[in-house]
Amino acid sequence: MQFITHKPGHTALVLDSPHSGTIYPPDFLPACDMATLRRAEDTHVEKLYDFAPALGVHWVEAHFPRSYLDANRNTTEIDISLFDALWPDPVETDPAILSKVRLGKGLVWRTTDEGAPIYARKLGVPEVQGRIEQCWKPYHAAVARAIDAAHLQHGYSIHINCHSMPAIASGSATDFPGEAHADFVVGDRGGSTASVALSDLVCQHLRARGYNVSYNHPYKGVELVRRYGNPAGQRHSLQLEINRKLYMNEETLALTPGFGPLKDTLRTLVEVLLKTDPRAL
Repeated sequence: MQFITHKPGHTALVLDSPHSGTIYPPDFLPACDMATLRRAEDTHVEKLYDFAPALGVHWVEAHFPRSYLDANRNTTEIDISLFDALWPDPVETDPAILSKVRLGKGLVWRTTDEGAPIYARKLGVPEVQGRIEQCWKPYHAAVARAIDAAHLQHGYSIHINCHSMPAIASGSATDFPGEAHADFVVGDRGGSTASVALSDLVCQHLRARGYNVSYNHPYKGVELVRRYGNPAGQRHSLQLEINRKLYMNEETLALTPGFGPLKDTLRTLVEVLLKTDPRAL
């Protein structure tokens, strides 16, 4: 099974989609139905950006679903209540980082966004270690290689971590249940993973196209931007969340007429970023 796609580029721009995977491995064995699990996907995000490799953008995409393993979590973000034996590896203790684990959204999900249990069994330690080896490590290695290559060639890199979000926050998916989301959320963890000027450029470009944009709320960026963003070293990582109501039916997962205009907007954003040297901002 091919767990990731990595298409190397030649520009300073790197895009990755960790949550749009739709290939459910046979060892998953969830207790809840597939329709419920599929609502956890960042559905169609890979289609929104499928123009990018032809422009020389580095592209990394996960094919495994986020409910199986979430590549946007550290391997320490483990819910030890899931296992049938003692987890032998390090476990996160920072209460701020553990908020998602408490919601059932750690490295391996315990519950759906609606709070339904995913498993009717305890997980074996070896099976989760296998997921880390087969999915998490190759995905992060690909993102790191892409950013390193972009930075080596250009002296800087711009990394966009690509996501989608529901129109209304689910009860067990966020610290802000029931919140109506903006059209876009741009996150840089308070300016710690990308220059504020670059984040502002992205926000202003999207606003100029008529979209409502929030900055660092309710999503500020998680592991992939935290791990690879270093603006002092000219490695800029942003998380970009897109409201699913803009391009799809959240119940049927079918694309809507808004998909085309949204994709055009994302293309213009990519074109702007390809012309942007963050050292000059």
